[in-house]
Amino acid sequence: MKLDLGSLRLGVATAATQIEGGDADTNWHRWAHSHGVKDGSSPARAADHWNRVDEDIELLKQLGIRYYRMGLEWARIEPEEGVFSSDAIDHYKDELTKLRQAGISPLVTLHHFNNPGWLEERGAWTRPEAIGDFLRYAAKVVHELKDLVSEWITINEPNVYATKGYVFGEWPPGKKRVFEAMTVMSHMAQAHVRAYQLIHAIQPSSNVGAAHHVRIFDPANPRSAADLAGARILEHLFQGAIMQAMAYGRFTLPLRGSATVKPGRYYDFTGINYYTRSWVTGFSEGVKPHSPVNDLGWEIYPQGLARTLRMVAKKFPGPIYITENGTADVADSFRPRFIAEHLATAVRSGTQVERYYHWCFTDNWEWAEGETPRFGLVRLDYETQIRQIRESGRMYTDMIEHKGLTDEAFERWVAPSAAGSSIG
Repeated sequence: MKLDLGSLRLGVATAATQIEGGDADTNWHRWAHSHGVKDGSSPARAADHWNRVDEDIELLKQLGIRYYRMGLEWARIEPEEGVFSSDAIDHYKDELTKLRQAGISPLVTLHHFNNPGWLEERGAWTRPEAIGDFLRYAAKVVHELKDLVSEWITINEPNVYATKGYVFGEWPPGKKRVFEAMTVMSHMAQAHVRAYQLIHAIQPSSNVGAAHHVRIFDPANPRSAADLAGARILEHLFQGAIMQAMAYGRFTLPLRGSATVKPGRYYDFTGINYYTRSWVTGFSEGVKPHSPVNDLGWEIYPQGLARTLRMVAKKFPGPIYITENGTADVADSFRPRFIAEHLATAVRSGTQVERYYHWCFTDNWEWAEGETPRFGLVRLDYETQIRQIRESGRMYTDMIEHKGLTDEAFERWVAPSAAGSSIG
């Protein structure tokens, strides 16, 4: 299975709350303390990246990485409303300078599920005032970092943030109010549009987009009207409506627009985070029976990435970045095949996909799942903070060096790799 990546460039992705560690006053630090997560851990430890920037940049260099997606911790930068920390900003300036010196191009995310505690106390994104709060933070960051950053992601996966926190109650603030979830998504979409305009006003040559969680919704029975309708409706509610609103400023039910947002084009690239598909029965989502799954029980479905890319290319013409794709695999037994097969479907999709950011660079604190899932190309021992490049990471380095998958790499890493586990 020889694979030529062509013009597709490989990188890795991270998020601030998931790797930095420390005692930043975020919604997630508060949640881990008040509600707890599945394994009882907290983002206060994570990968201790805040104190290990130099070590991690050396690891990035060892992996051959030239494209790095990273997040900023809003709570560090603006620990109190309207009060900015020069120490935090200087820390990020130092990190970005070192990345640039290492020949690594940063793609910086402004919001990745991480609210400052003071914003959370006031209702976070349920309030329209959160849009102004976000714009104030974005303006400060872009003014301060524009000499080091030219590519920005405004908001990561607003649909996941809203549904996990306001529909299923599994994430902060732990609510089960569908109406509030739609309000949150509406405000986040408006915030993206206005942030896009703001960033370009400050930095006209910047490259700005959002990172959308996009999945395939397939009816369990294609002959069932209920399954077909369920798949279409769930796709629209989860991703279709908000992607359109953020890209074009056009709001359809159940989202609501604002007089401050006019129709237009508000993306320079479309970022997609692809992991799995939903197997839809009526209005219920599940996993296709007997399909291979990862450690979290998510179906491994590489063909879905090509389907997603073609859908995005049709609806949102222009460059596409795969801003996240990866799998939970503590044994590193099927990650090599996962990477190879997903990259193959991306390259052969016939779309303008320019970047692929593997999730994740190193094992990270995986939100409500805690430290248990292992997504990293680099293994992390949380107790000692010792990092070790996995075999999948070595394969990734080889692919970067050879701009594809060689026959030798396939035989060494992919051929022995499993397809995933089966749920039976």
